[in-house]
Amino acid sequence: MLRSLKENFLLLFLPLIFIQSGNFDSGNPSKQLKSDPPQQEIIYHVFLRSFYDSNGDQQGDLKGLKLQLDYLQQLGVTAILLTPLYKSVFYHNYFATDFEQIDDEYGTMQDYLDLVKEIHKRGMKIYMDMETQYVTEDHLWFKDSYGNPKSSYSDYLLYTDSLNTKTEPMMFGLTQLGGYDGTIRKVALVNLYSKNVQDYNYKLFKHFMDPNGDRKFDDGVDGFRLDHMMDDLDWKGKLTDLFSRFWNPLLTSLRKVNPKIIFIAEQADWNSYGVEYFEKGGVDRVFAFHLQQAIASFNKEKLMRVADSTFSLTPAGKQQIVFLENHDMQRFGSTVHENLSKLKIGGTLNLLIGGVPSIYYGQELGMQGVGGFAKFGNTDANDIPRREAFEWYKADSGAGMALWYKNSGPWWDRTNLKPNDGISVEEEKNDPNSLLNFYKTIIQLRKVHPVLYDGTYQSLKNDNDQVFSFLRYEKDHAAIVVINLSELRQQVTINFSGSATSINGKQPRILYGNVQAQVQANTLSASLPQFAILVLEISI
Repeated sequence: MLRSLKENFLLLFLPLIFIQSGNFDSGNPSKQLKSDPPQQEIIYHVFLRSFYDSNGDQQGDLKGLKLQLDYLQQLGVTAILLTPLYKSVFYHNYFATDFEQIDDEYGTMQDYLDLVKEIHKRGMKIYMDMETQYVTEDHLWFKDSYGNPKSSYSDYLLYTDSLNTKTEPMMFGLTQLGGYDGTIRKVALVNLYSKNVQDYNYKLFKHFMDPNGDRKFDDGVDGFRLDHMMDDLDWKGKLTDLFSRFWNPLLTSLRKVNPKIIFIAEQADWNSYGVEYFEKGGVDRVFAFHLQQAIASFNKEKLMRVADSTFSLTPAGKQQIVFLENHDMQRFGSTVHENLSKLKIGGTLNLLIGGVPSIYYGQELGMQGVGGFAKFGNTDANDIPRREAFEWYKADSGAGMALWYKNSGPWWDRTNLKPNDGISVEEEKNDPNSLLNFYKTIIQLRKVHPVLYDGTYQSLKNDNDQVFSFLRYEKDHAAIVVINLSELRQQVTINFSGSATSINGKQPRILYGNVQAQVQANTLSASLPQFAILVLEISI
């Protein structure tokens, strides 16, 4: 979330999630839940407060998400990534008051456990977002140790004076953060070198992996998202070598509890391909930020270059999380100015180009949202436009609408939610041309044809600068994806010489797209309408 923090540091807000290490316990792994191969996963990234309200208080909650699991399964996703659930004075639940307690507005710990069990009962996975490298002045560690050097929590935080009255500032010198509702809280850096902190965090993460300690894991998370992961926390030179001193020991110890646990790191530097996080940080997945930017550019040369680099640099057994949007960036629908054809191209690349796809809630509807630096002053409200209520209804009102920010400020006055604009589940579910049904179609296509999730990626060269083409191939068959990135009809010829697949006069089968391709020797030609998407399959 580095870029979002750079945008918003004057706003005094940014969710920054870190997983801390602890008492590096070991144990014998027990029986694991059956799960699909990692690359078969499709993650749905939920900003819980904005998803579905079960009790009429306009706050999205755990019971609400449980009520809508049918919707998610009908969409075709197989895993859910939740933003933080623990107590915080901030609406986004980053910067904790208490790591061990569920936010009352989301429900109870029992509601959480019921949700996890129901997700697993359906054969789905759940990932938890955590941020334990910062606390607010409301947290016990801060309250007890501030101004009290003799506190048992004195070494839990980084103080710059002997009296414990000056906490080490976070990135950009920030010592406090502001909320959309006028809340202002001091923030302190947690001392990740502290053995006490490491012990605490090991126990905390272990608890969420196996709440009742029975080693069955049906009530525990399947993985954690490590946001803003760094080797040198906030580039301050105060907590360095964290990959070796903190992250790897923690991840290694937690894997001894559950060898199937998955760790997903968000690189602090969005310009990183994540190689060092795989090699030194010990994580299983990183976010494909370069690829997200390339997809949004609709530039063929950039797409080819970045896709080749992204997948070639990913070690065997590791994965890239491929995404179009998240809670810290502009909605893809706004990036492409609500162009339905471009939205479908984005969805195609999100789901078919490789890695593990992640869909941000509402992305499948084409929801809009542009936050930004100082848009609404020094407040975390600047990101509310990217985190608005999921649009269930044509009227953008009704049971379940999580309008927690209604009438709270200018972000509501400029809301992206517009009645009768074609962007809602109600409006799209019965429209065969809708974005929602397109996502369902491509997800189903991906599930039915394993080469589309398990095949190796290779860019395919062609003779048209406006047409992007690539291959997903396995030993005995391949999928060919051809996309016209322009608003004009394009003629394209693909020569398969030098690629992993040879056409040799074979006519490929059309999996998606109303375009007939012509095959001659080892070339494939097609006339593509504007923004056309063509998916083919061929036996090798």
